[in-house]
Parts: sequence; C-alpha cells; structure tokens
Amino acid sequence: MLQLKRSSASMAKQIELLDASQRKLLGHGLSSCTSEELQETESQLVRSLSLIRGKKAQLWTDEIEHLKEKERLLLEENARLIEKLPAQEKGIVPYRSRSSQASDIDVETQLFIGLPEMRCS
Repeated sequence: MLQLKRSSASMAKQIELLDASQRKLLGHGLSSCTSEELQETESQLVRSLSLIRGKKAQLWTDEIEHLKEKERLLLEENARLIEKLPAQEKGIVPYRSRSSQASDIDVETQLFIGLPEMRCS
C-alpha cells in the first residue's frame, strides 16, 4: 500500500513537470523563466521542429515514390492494352508522363466561364 502511495506521488510530480514543460513550450508563463530556461526551451523547440520537418520530408518522399510506382504500373498496363488493340486503332498516341514530355504546348479554346446571358459575341 505504501508503495502505491509513493508511485502515485511520483506520477503526480511527473504530470506536474510535464504540464509546466508544456506551458513553457506553448509560450505561457515565460516571464518567470531564467535566460538558461528560455535557451533550453528554444533549443528543444528547434529540435522538435527539425524532427517534424524530417518526418514530413520522409512522408513526402514516400508519397512521391508510391506515385512514381503507380505511374509505372499504369504505363505498363497502358502498353499491354495498346498491344491488344486492333491494328487500325494503334495509331492513337498513348499518354506520356509529364517527365518524358519535351515541352508544354499552349492551346487556345472558345471556353467561356459564366452565365450564358453574359457572353459577348
């Protein structure tokens, strides 16, 4: 029973320290901090931001790799489907990925966005 009371008191103290640390990281009550505490808080925030940015970069890298693999599989499937087409339909130009295109081409259209009565002749 005595051990449980000690453990409970220890956990309560840890919770109190974590709450104080959280308040500091959120910018509350910094006026009572020493310059050393402020520098420590700043360095902790810098480390945390660095870790977050690293994880974010890794997630984006993974997503890009996943999409590249998906593109590769779709291009392979497209090539297989083109092979199944009758000879007269094979003249259709297959889709090429943006990375393999030599240049972009501007196209003018007669598209108009707005209400029909607003059109000018």
